[in-house]
Amino acid sequence: MKAVCLWSGPRNVSTALMYSFAQRADTRVIDEPVYGHFLRVSGADHPGREKVMAAMNCDGNEVMRNLLAMPPDGFEVLFMKQMAHHLIDLDLGFMEETVNIFLVRDPEQMLPSLTIQLPHAGLADTGLKMQWELFADLAAAGQAPAVIDSRELLLDPAGVLQQLCRHLDIEYTENMLTWRAGPRDDDGVWAPDWYHAVHKSKGFAPYSHKSDFPEHLAPLLEECAPWYEKLYAHAFRAGIND
Repeated sequence: MKAVCLWSGPRNVSTALMYSFAQRADTRVIDEPVYGHFLRVSGADHPGREKVMAAMNCDGNEVMRNLLAMPPDGFEVLFMKQMAHHLIDLDLGFMEETVNIFLVRDPEQMLPSLTIQLPHAGLADTGLKMQWELFADLAAAGQAPAVIDSRELLLDPAGVLQQLCRHLDIEYTENMLTWRAGPRDDDGVWAPDWYHAVHKSKGFAPYSHKSDFPEHLAPLLEECAPWYEKLYAHAFRAGIND
């Protein structure tokens, strides 16, 4: 079974991408398997913290060992939606066994949404610096990590997904473009706190540019922008289908 890790930051349409892969008959999806570990070791005060930790195995090393040893049970792909900032006090050796993808979003568009749930968010909460460091380390080790930008994905879902599927050496299927509205069995227990918008969706929403960036977030944007630009330089582009 091909094990795929999607390394995202929050508010990057990562749940929509997970729902997209969940439409594939050959794919099992897992929602943020080391979130409980992150909350335990970081002490982060996230919405529903105690509920999340009570519902999960909070030993991230054990979680990843178990997932990668999971029998295929008829599936060919294991798609794990992960948050890059969850990688605290973890043995990252498992990444040698996974195909790694990075999902990014322009911080000018992402930060206003993130700070609704995390009013005091900092660079570490975005995952952007960690994403770049992981990308660079994996590339240096001989891997070829893919990068998806949320804007490019929403501008051309079919085209970007086709490029991603070619990268993963799996067949693209059009049913990846739509899903039923509402909660899913694959959702983490934190879904009621974070997934309001995606539960209303039936597919990838058209791209919409947000204006009027809050002035008080300008210093954080200045911190985030260089890391985003490094990653975006490697991203699949909309309108490229061959």
